[in-house]
Amino acid sequence: MRLLALLLLTTLLAFGADVTGKWKASYDTQNGPREVRFTFQVSDGKLTGTAGGSQGETPISDGKVDGDKVSFTVVTDQWTAVITGTVSADDLKLTAQVGERSIELAAKRVKP
Repeated sequence: MRLLALLLLTTLLAFGADVTGKWKASYDTQNGPREVRFTFQVSDGKLTGTAGGSQGETPISDGKVDGDKVSFTVVTDQWTAVITGTVSADDLKLTAQVGERSIELAAKRVKP
């Protein structure tokens, strides 16, 4: 039984964490907290989807899932954010690098 559980865990990690679905994140700014919504799809380790906020939704690019690590880029007319993070069940800890600025985001999976 332990061997079966270990094999299952190893298989899941090899294919990457399950980030498919909707996520809600927040971060602090000088003007108070801001919210960001992510919608992710994963296929063969490739992460696609959108990032959205008060300005609308933007497609993500260069998305990857490797074990419990995720990375993707969000490009708008005003800025580019390179985002990396770690997923653990329904929690996603992200760091967005926007130019010289680094922003920490904590995201929770939105239950259907």
